Amino acid sequence: QVQLVESGGGLVQPGGSLRLSCAASGIRFRLYTMGWYRQVPGKQRELVARISTGGSTNYEDSVKGRFTISRDNVKNSVYLQMNSLKAEDTAVYYCNRYTGGGPGFNWGQGTQVTVSS
Repeated sequence: QVQLVESGGGLVQPGGSLRLSCAASGIRFRLYTMGWYRQVPGKQRELVARISTGGSTNYEDSVKGRFTISRDNVKNSVYLQMNSLKAEDTAVYYCNRYTGGGPGFNWGQGTQVTVSS
C-alpha cells in the first residue's frame, strides 16, 4: 500500500524559510520522478518542483531561485527547502510522483504552509 506522509509545514513570516519532508512507503521510490505540489482553496493543485530519478530538477517560475527540491533514495524521502517565502506561497503542500498529467499515487494529507506577518 502506497503511503506519502508530508511534514515540516507551519507559520512563517515573509522572508523566512521552511524545509518540507515527504516520506514514501510501499513503492520502489528510486524508480520515480517525484514532485512537490501545492493547492490553495478554490484553485487546482499545481506542480511546484520535480526531481528525476537521476537528480535533475525543474521548478515553477515563481519559485525559481527560492526553492530547492532534493531526494534521498535510501530514506525514500523527498524534500523541499523553501527560502525567501512570500505570502503567495501560502498553501497546502503535497508530494507525489510526477506523471506529466496522468494519475499519480493516492495523495497524502499534505502539510500547511502559511506565510504571514
